[in-house]
Amino acid sequence: MTYTTEQLLAFLDQELRATWKGERVVLSSDERLDNPVIAKALGANQLSKVFAIQDFRAQIHDYQRQHGVSGLVWHTCRFHGQSLRVPELHPQLIAIPDDKLALTAAKPAIIQFWRAAIPNLTLWLAGRPAQPTTLDHVNTLIEACEWAELSAARTEIYLTLCWGDPKDCHYDWAKPESGCDRIIAAPGEPSGIKV
Repeated sequence: MTYTTEQLLAFLDQELRATWKGERVVLSSDERLDNPVIAKALGANQLSKVFAIQDFRAQIHDYQRQHGVSGLVWHTCRFHGQSLRVPELHPQLIAIPDDKLALTAAKPAIIQFWRAAIPNLTLWLAGRPAQPTTLDHVNTLIEACEWAELSAARTEIYLTLCWGDPKDCHYDWAKPESGCDRIIAAPGEPSGIKV
């Protein structure tokens, strides 16, 4: 029997708890860090915890690859009385090839939900500071992206337009191979919630 995504996340949670309780030890942790100053500052106990978690997570990722276990979790996005179940990559897991297919397959429904939610809202490109944008510009970004992610607060809805590797797309260092553009739809200026 192959473990499910939920079971792998439970294993990761158990291992994280055990590691922070000191029940997991990596004896070679100080030898695995090339910076002796950081190694000394953190201490062998903290380094052991970091490497124990990294090692276990790598085993989980190998298991995902070998057995084709998805790294996606599904959540329900609710906004103004409407709801939609949407996939997203769990930050502790990796995306298998089928996951990217699932993300791209969900894009049309996400975009349709978002379009229905934005009348009377102002569009902003997320950043510091957020910049006002137009629906035409967002439509260009929608056409260029591979998949979309969606989340909402009480008065704002957040559309993330992604491409490349689902594991790296949220990091600026991954651009231009992977990346995402974040759009905030708000009744006025965005609230400042980090998206």
